[in-house]
Amino acid sequence: MRDLMLIALYALLGAMMAGLLGTVALRVLRHRSVAVSLAVVAAVAVGAMLAGTLAVAWAMFLSPHDLAVVTTVVAMAAAVSLATALLLGRQVVRRCRELVTAARGFGERGTFTAPPEPAPAEFAALSGELARTSDRLAASRERERALETSRRELVAWISHDLRTPLAGLRAMSEALEDGLAEDPARYHRQMRTEVDRLNAMVGDLFELSRIHAGALTLTRTRMSLYDLVGEALAGADALARQRGVHLAGDNVPPLPIEADGRELTRALSNLLVNAIHHTPADGTVAIAAERRAASVVLSVTDACGGIPDEDLSRVFDTGWRGTPARTPPSGAGLGLAIVRGIAEAHAGRADVRNVTGGCRFELTLPAAH
Repeated sequence: MRDLMLIALYALLGAMMAGLLGTVALRVLRHRSVAVSLAVVAAVAVGAMLAGTLAVAWAMFLSPHDLAVVTTVVAMAAAVSLATALLLGRQVVRRCRELVTAARGFGERGTFTAPPEPAPAEFAALSGELARTSDRLAASRERERALETSRRELVAWISHDLRTPLAGLRAMSEALEDGLAEDPARYHRQMRTEVDRLNAMVGDLFELSRIHAGALTLTRTRMSLYDLVGEALAGADALARQRGVHLAGDNVPPLPIEADGRELTRALSNLLVNAIHHTPADGTVAIAAERRAASVVLSVTDACGGIPDEDLSRVFDTGWRGTPARTPPSGAGLGLAIVRGIAEAHAGRADVRNVTGGCRFELTLPAAH
């Protein structure tokens, strides 16, 4: 038992010396290739075994022949271990260089293509994460391009929509100033209409800027959808009567929600006004509400005839109007963008889909507990 403990002690001391030397070598070579580090690790393993063996042989007074035999065996093991470590290191370095080349292409072209050769699990995981990051960046760039296009269209449309009523106001004011207006009261009414239109446009721009800047502050209160829908219907009733459109929304259940009543009423009113403008005379605009799991869904259904499938994804984009017309009655294309912004500010979403004879806009909001 005592001899066994001495052998273990001598072997431990020899292995510790080899390990200490290996640690120093790894620290000195830490900036070199991973193949060098793997060779050092293999050398430490074999060196520890050799040092322990020599220490035990010296302590046990082995014969020179036995010592030569042991040393030869260890030397052969060392050669095989070093060769294996260098081969593995070259493979790891090659895979690493392939990954670096692919990552360089990621930085230059903006897309990442994983190396075709199989790689260790860690490199494969890194390659997969870079591929997913590339996909997310590509989607982000696509959204940015779409947003930039939307902004350019919005600037063009807003410039036109502002220029037209301003030119009309200037002409009417000059006619009144020069005494050329045959019916000054009619001019005054028309000027008031144009001012109201400009005021609504500026209000929409201000609301949209708050939404995009994340400065839309909500004052949440517990309310009933029945009351909310009632207020929105009352506000849109005059426009519906003027255009001969029927409003239906008497059977909305009193589902409770916690929301900003002012902002949500604005969103619902925008949907109703949009639906009334696109519904022919004697058509019906219906508003409904239902509970779906932990959400409440408000829907506005019109009789517009439907939206082309290729345009459904753009309906809530800033500046989208569904028509190339650039006349003031077509609006600035801000109403539905504001609807989406208000819904997202309430941790909800806005959707649209075609139904028989028209389309249905839906606001999905968290239900109150």
